[in-house]
Amino acid sequence: MASTYLSRTPSSETNRKKFTISAWVKRTQTTNQERIFDVSTSATTQSGLIIMSDGNLQFYAGSGQINLTTNRLFRDVSAWYHIVCAVDTTQATSSNRVKLYVNGVQETSFSTETYPSQNYDTLFNSTNEHRLGKRWDSDQYWQGLMSHFHFIDGTAYDASAFGQADANGVWTINTSPSVTYGTNGFFILKNGNSVTDQSGNGNNFTVAGGTLTNTEDCPSNVFATANATMGNLTATFSNGNLTVASTGGGNFGGASTLGTSSGKYYAEFKITAQTADCGHLGIDGDPQESARNDHFAGENAWSYGYNANGNKFNNNSGTSYGDTFTLNDIIMVAMDLDNNYVYFGKNGTWQNSGDPTSGASGTGSAFSISSSPPSGAYFFVSGDGSGSNSATIAHNYGNGYFGTTAVASAGTNASGIGIFEYDVPTGYTALSTKGLNL
Repeated sequence: MASTYLSRTPSSETNRKKFTISAWVKRTQTTNQERIFDVSTSATTQSGLIIMSDGNLQFYAGSGQINLTTNRLFRDVSAWYHIVCAVDTTQATSSNRVKLYVNGVQETSFSTETYPSQNYDTLFNSTNEHRLGKRWDSDQYWQGLMSHFHFIDGTAYDASAFGQADANGVWTINTSPSVTYGTNGFFILKNGNSVTDQSGNGNNFTVAGGTLTNTEDCPSNVFATANATMGNLTATFSNGNLTVASTGGGNFGGASTLGTSSGKYYAEFKITAQTADCGHLGIDGDPQESARNDHFAGENAWSYGYNANGNKFNNNSGTSYGDTFTLNDIIMVAMDLDNNYVYFGKNGTWQNSGDPTSGASGTGSAFSISSSPPSGAYFFVSGDGSGSNSATIAHNYGNGYFGTTAVASAGTNASGIGIFEYDVPTGYTALSTKGLNL
């Protein structure tokens, strides 16, 4: 959500002692403090559900009247977390007054564990502004994604009201929970970026800052993004880690959060800013090595890239291959890990008369790739690859956007997973958890 936040101010005060917050969230960075849900007017008058700069989950109120800060850290930028905060300060036992759950499991180990006095009034359900994604002083914006955000006025539910474990023990979303929302309760961000309340209460939110974009990435189908936590990258990540801007002064090669060792996968990259012939796109079987400030796609033995000057690269060796590409060009990458080939395309045309559907023959492929990469899997990678020059590259792993701009006209996609500018080759799909399990 970056500098985006949502806002609603209740017209009447209701139960400030008893409520439930349930939200699915996906992080994109792990260095800044971020507000999930907040009602505050100053540094000493606040109530908020927060992920701290170290990755701890915290529920805080007043000037420390409530402070539950987990020992457990939440730093996985490739996963959705289901967070539930159940508050009932009327309880006789102090430890029952605030409960935190992550992915269905109650948190019981805290670095700070301060429970409120009995019948303590938080700011939730007051007539102060309620914000998703920001605190009172235009700070601590939520940088990642949110989905299925419920607020319950007057009841403290546990996590089982909003999710359940599947047959494999994986915590999954309940898209239509049977709960009583109460007067100020609401349900927004259901299966998209709608801020219209789905609870029936009409407690709609407004986008009070920034741009709220839709995403195919959701708790039931996690899509790849660029990985801001891998390696030593001097780059700026934005738009849910789907836009990466290099800062110049050296090569960089950022890898996707998801990798795979089999199957056929497709992705698109758009050059949205560029100096000189700057830009390397491709795949890498050793992403920790590639994801460094001085590396680029195609530099090592298990990395295969297509450069803006039209050359293809592997093991730091470039050869003539296809068209040059520049500002606003869209580069297509298809990796066939069943037959061990990679193909590159530009603006809807596969280079070298490539045919990603050719299977074992690898017709027109850019490279026949190693079947035994060091990491055991291949990842999509992007980077500037041009010394002191720089590039900004928007990634589309199936979310249907380049930055905040939707694809112009979605191509065909037989798998039904993801939205792309151009036709997805038959047999290929998006790099997502559902795509990995086809």
